Amino acid sequence: MKRFFDDVVKYYNYEVRSAKSSLKTEVANSYLNWIWWILDPLFSMMIYYLIFGVVFKAKEPYFTTFLFIGQTMWAFFNKNVVQSVKMIKRNKGIVSKVYIPKFVLLFSNMMVNGFKMVISWIIVIIMMIASRVELSVYALCCIPILIVMMLVTFAVCVNLMHFGVFIEDLGNVINIAMQLLFYMTGIFYSIDTRLGADYPQAAKILTYSNPMALLIRDMRNVILYKQAPDWAALAIWGVIAVIFSVIGIRTIYKNENSYVKVI
Repeated sequence: MKRFFDDVVKYYNYEVRSAKSSLKTEVANSYLNWIWWILDPLFSMMIYYLIFGVVFKAKEPYFTTFLFIGQTMWAFFNKNVVQSVKMIKRNKGIVSKVYIPKFVLLFSNMMVNGFKMVISWIIVIIMMIASRVELSVYALCCIPILIVMMLVTFAVCVNLMHFGVFIEDLGNVINIAMQLLFYMTGIFYSIDTRLGADYPQAAKILTYSNPMALLIRDMRNVILYKQAPDWAALAIWGVIAVIFSVIGIRTIYKNENSYVKVI
């Protein structure tokens, strides 16, 4: 793992420059430019609010902020996972000409989506002020929750990035799987109150077997409801994420010379 940390430091400037370049390119030909990074999550939240808040009459306290917290965390995870499958093939021009640790491409992409997530968190803070949400000391727990989310995201992406080189249809499978996972994660509803009332055991299994469901629930609890996160579950998923990250990194180092031949 020493090689991994050395490469992270060595290629850090490249990761930052690449992320900045991607952000600039994304809005280069847009009339609204960077404003889309604000409008996109807002419009998505409005659609979910109309469907689930108005039509289905969701009654979770601070529902607008509740909804946006889930959407913000899910968007970061979903975008990174979906984009990681074709990441090496998408960067064929770089990979085939210059040696670069392949996970550097992933770090750069996570920086891009992380920047957009920061914008969404600013919107969350504005919503909290408008809704007069009272913070407690538990709000500080959002930091370890975000760290575990980053670890889980990296662990999933670094492994999918490898297999995406060799399995052509993996992207289609992941898109379907992410759509299913979206509805099982509790983005626009509370698993504990909606499912837990009638099926408490099923709700518990759904929450603890899905790291994003757990992380989103805990984030809402510490920010909106003045409750402590489930430290034991966070620690378990953090350890699992580290283990799978190590597996993914070693797999990439072992096979990266064959990527050029395949793509």
